[in-house]
Amino acid sequence: QVQLVESGGGSVQAGSSLRLSCAASGSTFSRHIMGWFRQAPGKEREFVAAIHWRDDITYYSDSVKGRFTISRENAKTAVSLQMNSLKPEDTAVYYCAADSRMIGVSRHSSEYAYWGQGTQVTVSS
Repeated sequence: QVQLVESGGGSVQAGSSLRLSCAASGSTFSRHIMGWFRQAPGKEREFVAAIHWRDDITYYSDSVKGRFTISRENAKTAVSLQMNSLKPEDTAVYYCAADSRMIGVSRHSSEYAYWGQGTQVTVSS
């Protein structure tokens, strides 16, 4: 059974950093596109970042580009999201996602087959 488990969320002040981790099990995720999405209260789930299994090319939303970094770890069985210079508008539940069917990275949550349970990130001003 495929599982994605996130960790590393928390409550911090604006300008701080957090590192989220997503551990994958139950499948060989070396050929999966891995991504992070977030969902704030009352808003739709939105794309944050993704990394392609083939060449480790990374993709970011405009709102986090230059502040967040996605990377693979542990022989591609885990993915992390380093979040720097956090802002109150980054407050959301962050979800790890994975999919093996896509050829290119999608920014649409509906394209990802596997999801973690989410981890809360709260940034206060």
